Amino acid sequence: MQLVMPDLNPVIPEILLTVLALILLMADLVIKRKETIAFLSIVSVAGVAYTLIGSAGTTFGGMFVSDGYSTFFKLIFLVNVILTILISVRYIVVENINFGEYYGLILFSTLGMMIMASAGDLIVLYLGLELMALSTYVLAGFIRHNVKSNEAALKYFLLGAFSSAFLLYGMSMIYGLTGTTDLKAIATYISKNGLEGNKTLLLSMILFAVAFGFKIAAVPFHMWAPDAYEGAPTTITAFMSVGPKAAGFAVLGRVFMTAFGAIHVEWSVVLIPLAILSMCIGNVVAIAQTNIKRMLAYSSIAHAGYALLGVIAANNEGLASMMNYMLIYAFMNIGAFGIVILLRSEGFKGEDITDYEGLAKTHPLSAALMLIFMFSLTGIPPTAGFIGKLYVFMSAINAGYTWLVVIAVIFSVISAYFYLRIVMYMYMREPKVEVSLSTSPAIGLALTVTVVATLVIGVFPSVLVELARAAISRF
Repeated sequence: MQLVMPDLNPVIPEILLTVLALILLMADLVIKRKETIAFLSIVSVAGVAYTLIGSAGTTFGGMFVSDGYSTFFKLIFLVNVILTILISVRYIVVENINFGEYYGLILFSTLGMMIMASAGDLIVLYLGLELMALSTYVLAGFIRHNVKSNEAALKYFLLGAFSSAFLLYGMSMIYGLTGTTDLKAIATYISKNGLEGNKTLLLSMILFAVAFGFKIAAVPFHMWAPDAYEGAPTTITAFMSVGPKAAGFAVLGRVFMTAFGAIHVEWSVVLIPLAILSMCIGNVVAIAQTNIKRMLAYSSIAHAGYALLGVIAANNEGLASMMNYMLIYAFMNIGAFGIVILLRSEGFKGEDITDYEGLAKTHPLSAALMLIFMFSLTGIPPTAGFIGKLYVFMSAINAGYTWLVVIAVIFSVISAYFYLRIVMYMYMREPKVEVSLSTSPAIGLALTVTVVATLVIGVFPSVLVELARAAISRF
């Protein structure tokens, strides 16, 4: 019997990232300057991004799928990891956690996200999810001498393990029902055997929704997010708020649209309450927060609710708008966290919203950048945040969910209170303390990229919108 080597072309980016991450871990033993590790990490990620070109196809018997959909999400993950590394260089020195394995863990977590986005089989999905999650658990508790960081890691780990149990239970039920873990084969079996109203199938779908709800921090599965975001290193908070959330949406879209496409009416009924609750709790509770990291945590929950509208639309237009929203969210959210990191210096955390009082008078450029990011998160034109919400809302309206969009707009208006409160503190209050910024060329580059992307996408959105539509065209 002749063994046939599977086609490795679709999985070349993942193989390359694995090899480079392992090399960087070994290089940490001989390279004393950790800034060099950071530079090599960025070069490695850029190399992986280049290999995404021409890596389309399926391999391992359809278990791994490299298509436009997965490639678009991989672009989000790689943008996320590059920006995270740039804002980390100075921060981890200030926090006294300047260890080389920090960058290796970020790369391994990103590798897990990339595997999740390309999963054509539930087993591959689970492998990618655990690789992502285990690396992120360690990163959340990376400030080992800080009790809050330890608490963040422990809560994230316990609730993450809890959500993995839901996912495995749902996987076992769908395997028992259909005899396969291949997403397309599951869809075919459901259609051929008329299982649309099967209670076991519906229960399995609900368990998947619960598991993915944990990963994207949708209400009522959001309880880990505020504490984890507050306690984790700020750079890792930025990383977690974009990467794992985008990975959760990637698998949510693929599993529900591919495997459960025949019962989209049923899973829409499940996702709609999650979206409404996420927008409600995220925006309303954020108003009461005095810690900016907790405020941005609840903001992240609300944005998950907005992005869910694209999935609820259950068509290519909806998925494209959700993908577009995730990339825009990466730029504006990491930019906001970048300003928070700028204020972090020896003996000064800069995490309380009152720390931003009078910032426009002492550091006008930083205040102007924060203003742009707050406007974008609110959804005020001509920023990218407005474009993201516009296309998500339009896709939901075209799918017949006008009433749901009305609710989303109401909560979006409510969100203006806590976002613009930061702007008011910066421009309409007198500074109480002298704030010295923790600047570096790396974080300056990250902020330049994020603010330019936020403004350019807001003014010229067509390129990104068409890119997302092209990526989803053959989904």
